[in-house]
Amino acid sequence: MAVAHIPGFPRIGVKRELKFALEAYWRGETPESELLAVGRELRKRHWRCQRDAGLDLVTVGDFAWYDSVLQTLAHLGCVPGRFGFDPTALTLPQYFTLARGDARHPAMEMTKWFDTNYHYLVPEWHAGTRFEGGVDWLFQEVKEAGEQGHPVKVALLGPLTLLHIGKIKAGLSHKLELLPRLVPAYERLLASIKDLGVPWVQIDEPILGLELDKRWLDAFQPTYEALASIAPRILLATYFESVADHAAMLKSLPVSGIHLDLVRGPGQLAAFLDGYPESKILSLGAVDGRNIWRTDLDAALAVLRPAHDRLRERLWVSAGCSLQHVPVDLAHEKTLDAEIRNWLAFAVQKLEEIVALKQGLTQGIEAIMPALEASRQCATSRKTSPRVSSDAVKRRMDALSERETRRSSSFAARIRKQRARLKLPLLPTTTIGSFPQTPEIRKARAAFKKGRIGQPAYVEAMRTEIRDAVARQEALGLDVLVHGEAERNDMVEYFGERLRGFAFTGNGWVQSYGSRCVKPPIIYGDVERPAPMTVEWTRYAQSLTKKPMKGMLTGPITMLQWSFVRDDQAREQTALQIALALRSEVFDLERAGTAIIQIDEPALREGLPLKKRDWSEYLDWAVRAFKLVSSGVADETQVHTHMCYAEFNDILAAIAALDADVITIETSRSDMELLEGFGEFRYPNEIGPGVYDIHSPRVPDAGEMLKLLEKAARVIPLERLWVNPDCGLKTRGWPETEAALAEMVEAARHMRARAVTRNRHAT
Repeated sequence: MAVAHIPGFPRIGVKRELKFALEAYWRGETPESELLAVGRELRKRHWRCQRDAGLDLVTVGDFAWYDSVLQTLAHLGCVPGRFGFDPTALTLPQYFTLARGDARHPAMEMTKWFDTNYHYLVPEWHAGTRFEGGVDWLFQEVKEAGEQGHPVKVALLGPLTLLHIGKIKAGLSHKLELLPRLVPAYERLLASIKDLGVPWVQIDEPILGLELDKRWLDAFQPTYEALASIAPRILLATYFESVADHAAMLKSLPVSGIHLDLVRGPGQLAAFLDGYPESKILSLGAVDGRNIWRTDLDAALAVLRPAHDRLRERLWVSAGCSLQHVPVDLAHEKTLDAEIRNWLAFAVQKLEEIVALKQGLTQGIEAIMPALEASRQCATSRKTSPRVSSDAVKRRMDALSERETRRSSSFAARIRKQRARLKLPLLPTTTIGSFPQTPEIRKARAAFKKGRIGQPAYVEAMRTEIRDAVARQEALGLDVLVHGEAERNDMVEYFGERLRGFAFTGNGWVQSYGSRCVKPPIIYGDVERPAPMTVEWTRYAQSLTKKPMKGMLTGPITMLQWSFVRDDQAREQTALQIALALRSEVFDLERAGTAIIQIDEPALREGLPLKKRDWSEYLDWAVRAFKLVSSGVADETQVHTHMCYAEFNDILAAIAALDADVITIETSRSDMELLEGFGEFRYPNEIGPGVYDIHSPRVPDAGEMLKLLEKAARVIPLERLWVNPDCGLKTRGWPETEAALAEMVEAARHMRARAVTRNRHAT
């Protein structure tokens, strides 16, 4: 009998119960026992949801208090030694200190999980790293599921992926030097899972979707020979990309099954079916775990049927990857447009699709005819709906030329004019854009949305917050100000709400990191801008100060990456449509007198294909989209961009090609490591390396920030350096925000004074 299962399920809860429980615990409002109870209830609910849908196995191990990679480190006992914690007796407060830092310890570095918008905490590898066992949380979860009567499949991050995604901190020439210590730790963990009666363990190795060198590939055979001898039956899971290049190696591994993502790697199945071992099951992910469109069941069955004909009961049916990247349940969407709602499937609905596909294969299509008819009606509706296409957008796209993606002068010529206009000091200080979203802001926004206050009252409430933000910045002595984005619920959602072609959910939350959740817009049709979106807010903020006020926009690639994107046209076309809409906004900001316009692109690298051979095509159109937004302004108008929480060094040529006058980047968690690549590349424009981590409540002092600035000055000339935090300050409170910014401004003043002293000595 074929098996229906999933690689993982969203852990945050349909109403973000985990988020609210975590934040209440961190604020000291609830005891640890209440947080643990919320976790147990969420796991119980999610397992029951899987069984009620008809899955044959429930997945255990996909729950994490903050991050699944950190959870793996805690299980293995290899948390960073710099914190001084005993990994065998790690407490929950210590676990959160690893993630969030404290007064004595900077938090672990955070970066994007492959090409998703989920952030993981980066393992820290040293010559002395030990893997001697850690917490027993996973074993307790297995027992919970067993006591509730569920057949269990445990999901674990694989040892080779764990090593690969970490960073060497000291004493190692290659990460694989740790493998001989890591494999026994996995053996112990897997043996304990087997002792609990678990029949299957899913071991995730998504690095197989990358272009791995021979040393990494050669490590798979001995690693899995060691693990297979002691573990439950192993389902080796790959996802996010085709692994056809490694088909022969994977088929030869001593594992009991392989999982393939047929959504992101649709052409790889043939390479596996040819000569697939009779001893192995093959799990096929035919339902999209990363997007919210309903599955075309006819198309999915057409792909699965040849595999079922050959494998019969050895075929498992699944999602391409964990469902953690999609919202929990469409049933809670009460206000979404009915036509668009009918085109969607969230995690709970995807469970039903997986079971329908299994039944269609094993019982015949007659058994799933209602589901098939609904799927066909959905496909027809999307193709024929008049709301999907716009003749005006098509005409504008057809008229595009390369002339519209070039600034009129070189950076060297532009920066002279910008400095003359802006008159900024050496090492100008600024922030990335957002300031704390206070309870007053949220209360006013909620009242406006519910009709309890009118437009004039709402505008005045937001203007009050803008006045407060401007006054605080002037008191702190910042050089370039922002209006604080009080009116914005989210950096993508705000713009999407004002563009045609976007739709919005009420409860479509997904986890970004820790307790941070986002509600991605849905791009269902052609994108166009009916009216200006930010101009009046920026104009008002500028009227309050003589200092430069940045106009703040989210870039086209980030809008694309952080949305659920239509799958009926190439992503490049959607990106260019968004770029054209934002280009009009840039023109309007400039006409309103805005001297600095920031176009944030934190997701530029996130969109990279996993295989380097595919990078150039993506980067070509991604850079073109950004330049389409930015290139129409005068030389005197300064264009900024911002990027964060990703490795940039391997795309520096593309970042330089953006030709932004100033780029601000996240560097503090990496201790300025990321900046070194910009220096070696001889990045030509101005740059603001983040001098403190905004994702941690910790407030570093001016001395600590000064040390980071000194490191920065060793690779970037002082006259091209800016001083700023790592990222926006939306999630922080005002007391810590003002305290940190005061230290930052003080650090910049010290650095300027040193520069003046050195210049005097030089003359």
